[in-house]
Amino acid sequence: MQNAALDLLRTTFGHPEFRGEQAEIVDCVAGGGDALVLMPTGGGKSLCYQLPALLRDGCGVVVSPLIALMQDQVEALRQLGVRAACLNSTLDAATAAEVERDLLAGELDLLYVAPERLLTGRCLTLLDRAKVALFAIDEAHCVSQWGHDFRPEYRQLTILHERWPGIPRIALTATADAPTRREIAERLALEDARQFVSSFDRPNIRYRVVQKDGSGQRALLDFIKDHRGDSGIVYAFSRKRVDKTAEQLQAAGIDALPYHAGMPAAERAANQRRFLQSDGVVMVATIAFGMGIDKPDVRFVAHVDLPKSIEGYYQETGRAGRDGQPAEAWLNYGLGDVVNLRLLINQGEAGEERKQLELRKLDALLGYCESTQCRRQALLGWFGEAHPGACGNCDNCLNPPESWDGTDAARKALSCVYRSGQRFGAGHVIDILRGVTTEKVQRFGHDKLSTWAIGADLDAKQWSGVFRQLVAGGLLEADVDRHNALCLTANAGPVLRGERRLSFRKEAPKAPRRRDRAAATPLIDLAPEPLARFNALREWRATTAREQNVPAYVIFHDATLRAIAEAAPDDLDGLGHIPGIGGTKLERYGEAVLQQLLDCDVA
Repeated sequence: MQNAALDLLRTTFGHPEFRGEQAEIVDCVAGGGDALVLMPTGGGKSLCYQLPALLRDGCGVVVSPLIALMQDQVEALRQLGVRAACLNSTLDAATAAEVERDLLAGELDLLYVAPERLLTGRCLTLLDRAKVALFAIDEAHCVSQWGHDFRPEYRQLTILHERWPGIPRIALTATADAPTRREIAERLALEDARQFVSSFDRPNIRYRVVQKDGSGQRALLDFIKDHRGDSGIVYAFSRKRVDKTAEQLQAAGIDALPYHAGMPAAERAANQRRFLQSDGVVMVATIAFGMGIDKPDVRFVAHVDLPKSIEGYYQETGRAGRDGQPAEAWLNYGLGDVVNLRLLINQGEAGEERKQLELRKLDALLGYCESTQCRRQALLGWFGEAHPGACGNCDNCLNPPESWDGTDAARKALSCVYRSGQRFGAGHVIDILRGVTTEKVQRFGHDKLSTWAIGADLDAKQWSGVFRQLVAGGLLEADVDRHNALCLTANAGPVLRGERRLSFRKEAPKAPRRRDRAAATPLIDLAPEPLARFNALREWRATTAREQNVPAYVIFHDATLRAIAEAAPDDLDGLGHIPGIGGTKLERYGEAVLQQLLDCDVA
């Protein structure tokens, strides 16, 4: 079975060898066993069910919540010569009927189905009549009610085991801590399945966290200008923020598009299609965009607001660099983000147990943001994976931050909050501490407080960092009933009594604009001649993709084009040895690619 799998991997998918545990997973499922697979985005999860489906008799049925992206996944497989189709609510009756006929006739290798569609009586009866090779449950973390993307329909997928106990199942996810993994196994009746847990590390992603200065607009513009011409995603917390950010980027000459649930469906779909099919487009979106994005050449993911949890942050940043090439994850956050998210959780309709879990996950993300240790070490630690640190590819490793004893500053800040009545936000308390005479200070007589001007030795930015870290550390919280006024928590007592010392991360000075392209894209590493060939191939690929109305990456990935540009093969045999070029793609595009190379040499 392993020899047949490796042969298919090479001839159909164009990959010379398996990666990591792929070979073991394929062998397990192709042999009729069940599997639970945790593998980071870009790690090759899809091959773990696609190859067994091709090796086994019948059609592999893939359960996926990603209706908007199913067609792209199907098209990518068809480009490889794999007979694939999907069944979801976007199909008209005639097209759906044709897919059903193909399934029953044994003319499909893979069928993608939305969970809502799968659970209908019609679809279940259809599968009873068909020859099913396996069931693949993608984005399996959606089954967990404690996860960051719970989908109720996933809870009913135990029907696959109950109705077809002899058909192997494989559940896959890129984001699940140990408790979520246990829940996936329990909810999907996969307790006896083999578990394959790969490293969560994405060594090609550079992690950076910067403190928010005002709206963060200038910092975002500077960051994206360092990625000029790259495809990227910018995540914002609200629809209003998405629209405003997209407009600001467009005004700065950046090819940016908005995406959120409040937009007309047709406009939203058109923007997504353009992002997937074009190079260099920046999508500004809420988290409604992105789960399962297959675009491999996203060079950066930027967060202009704090995500809700460390799992959400990990999954969203994982959409960068799926091709294994250098990419960057940039997070801009401030005190307002912490306050707003805590209020959102506390005001929500969830039960107390759920709220406490969400607050713990938020605290873990805040700890990651404020940490002075290696980002990769802190991030992987949440998923129970040890990392030695000193990764050399995060801001804390490249520019180690300084820390300082903030105990006295914390006591001053906490005392000032208390003596001003726990009725005001951080801005006003900072004015009192620094001795800044404002109308508000005079109106409330706060220039008479004992804490007036006791913090004049620190500037406003430094005090903002103190308050941000006090809120992040749970010593202060915002009172929703009093216009987000800061209030002391029980954790503040030991600090005020001198029983606990605090160490704070030193606020970094504003960094100059840089051209650290090594953190963004490796394409400029190419010498002039290979770079000219790469650019010509990219233009050809874009034209070909537009003609077929498919994303450019389903023709060839950037990594494949780069390898072609460097090797410059002069015949089909040489081209066929390039990773990422299987037999069908060689037959379909080989002559056109060789012509592009020839034209470059002539020029």
